[in-house]
Amino acid sequence: MSCFSPKEILDFVEENDVKFIRLTFCDMFGNLKNIAIMPNELPRAFEYGIPFDASCINDGCSDLLLVPDISTLSVLPWRPKSGRVVRFFCSIKNMDGSDYIGDMRSSLSNYINSLRLDGYSCEMGTKCEFYLFDLDDNGNPTKVPHDSGSYLDVAPLDKCENTRREICLSLEEMGLGPKSSCHKHGPGQNEIDFRENEPVTAADNMVHYKTVVKSIAAQNGLFASFMPKPLEDEQGSALSISISLKKGGENIFGSDPNSMSYEGKCFISGVLARIREITAFLNSTTNSYKRLGKGYAPKYVNWSYENRSQLIRIPQTAGTAPRIEIRSADACCNPYVTFKLILAAGIEGIESGNCDFLEQTMKSEQDSIEFEPLPESLEEAVKIAENSEFVRRTLSDEIRKNIFSKLDKQIKEYSIAKDKDEFEEKYYFKSI
Repeated sequence: MSCFSPKEILDFVEENDVKFIRLTFCDMFGNLKNIAIMPNELPRAFEYGIPFDASCINDGCSDLLLVPDISTLSVLPWRPKSGRVVRFFCSIKNMDGSDYIGDMRSSLSNYINSLRLDGYSCEMGTKCEFYLFDLDDNGNPTKVPHDSGSYLDVAPLDKCENTRREICLSLEEMGLGPKSSCHKHGPGQNEIDFRENEPVTAADNMVHYKTVVKSIAAQNGLFASFMPKPLEDEQGSALSISISLKKGGENIFGSDPNSMSYEGKCFISGVLARIREITAFLNSTTNSYKRLGKGYAPKYVNWSYENRSQLIRIPQTAGTAPRIEIRSADACCNPYVTFKLILAAGIEGIESGNCDFLEQTMKSEQDSIEFEPLPESLEEAVKIAENSEFVRRTLSDEIRKNIFSKLDKQIKEYSIAKDKDEFEEKYYFKSI
């Protein structure tokens, strides 16, 4: 509905018996938050914004304004047809109407606009894994997987099939663009693959996707968790991020060494050079580091055209734009921050005009030299990020301060917790 005016949106709300409008935004860790307003408040929201207590995104904030982005209107399909509920993603403003410097969605949007001025066009997609668990007799989540299926199984081994189908149909009805879905390697583990889209829309889809999965799972008497490593002896859940990038209308990536442009090699080199510095944002929980290096999850700063366990994979493409995949992230990240950091690292590589880091990793593979490892703990990752000049240049002081404050608190609480598994179950399993 991007071509519609506020007046047409108001007409749509009245004609379709919409009774609640959810104004949504994200906290520092990409968790969806919202305020529901009544239809008669929508004109004020469009013109002035709706005030809210912003302490959930910044402990030092009092009130900020939520201003709906008209292009993101979507009807929630699992709500009743009478008394419908719609949602908008929102820009966050200061009370005087000026831009809030800590608004991560606007930060990504502004960065993408600057890339367009430099002749770049970008699309990003996500493949996000999650587990479905059974509930106990009191309706509380357990860690008993919903089935014993494995990779690409079908029913009856794949008992998640019906729930996964409902999720995909709901996503499609909302215009979120699911492309494929399947059972993954772990029991009760699933994945849904999204079509590539412009980065802000891809990030919007990612955060709302988690809510859709949890809502449909609950309707089916199940519990969905995006915790990176919910089961010690099973596969972790990853977030793979695909990127296709054009300069002057020409793809910079290729699916083999002969078709990869020099700019594409420099972009990959830039991401590899900065990945350790941004890992705290891609993997923002203590539990994230129990997944890395296990199963198919990457452990080292490396890349490959073939190997599916590398940090960056360059897949063969048929009928789609050439792309690269970053495979180290998980669904606990804030996608607006994550996407901006990855793109900025790659563009920095292009602007530097060299692909030294990519060539260095190629030489390491040929000479059997061990690659540089990813950080092995959240504490290590945060220390690297806090000392990064690149992170300081890329994220506003407000965003950095807020995220680091919450990460430092998380690390401290984890370090003093007597039962580390109990801590992670409380803070990640039931809430992510």
